[in-house]
Amino acid sequence: MTPAEQSIASEQICRLAPVVPVLIVEEVAQAAALAKALVAGGLPALEVTLRTKAALDVIRAMSEVEGGVVGAGTLLTRADVRAAKAAGAKFGVSPGATPALIEACEDEGLALLPGASSASEAMALLERGYTVQKFFPAEQAGGAAFLRALSSPLPQIRFCPTGGISTKNAGDYLSLPNVLCVGGSWVAPKEAVQAGNWEEVTRLARAATALAAG
Repeated sequence: MTPAEQSIASEQICRLAPVVPVLIVEEVAQAAALAKALVAGGLPALEVTLRTKAALDVIRAMSEVEGGVVGAGTLLTRADVRAAKAAGAKFGVSPGATPALIEACEDEGLALLPGASSASEAMALLERGYTVQKFFPAEQAGGAAFLRALSSPLPQIRFCPTGGISTKNAGDYLSLPNVLCVGGSWVAPKEAVQAGNWEEVTRLARAATALAAG
């Protein structure tokens, strides 16, 4: 998969919904129900972070949920990329970007949202052909004001900002011309997931979609 093909695939995924849930799931038994609840609320693109022992099995389980497009977050190594693809991930997300990680995703045909947190990093990825990028950690790296400033000199790049985003500031990002969607964990709070309160998850997903539309 070429960088241009990567960017096209990533943009298509980012345009599925204004919010990509960032999920840290401890129990495989929760996976399918959580995915169904989020998809029912209008959020089909799901980022499962590789931060738990269950993550790859969670990706496998969620990949079977109708209407969902499951990706792997926190990709750091070639091994992560291979394992995520084998588990059924349709896209990958990384906190930063290294040549080895990018090459692994290209070789495996896994659409990648490579992370950037500065103009130089964004330009380096653009030089390689990546026009869709993750901005992380969004709030700590300058927030919506920083991305607004980048939109003038780097109008070719579209971002999915993640990190410190909630209902309070999601609209600030989504109003920017260079933001396709945002990533956030607030739509699947730990308490609701542990309690199996899927109605609450669906309610939060619907509210996130409505907030972005507003």
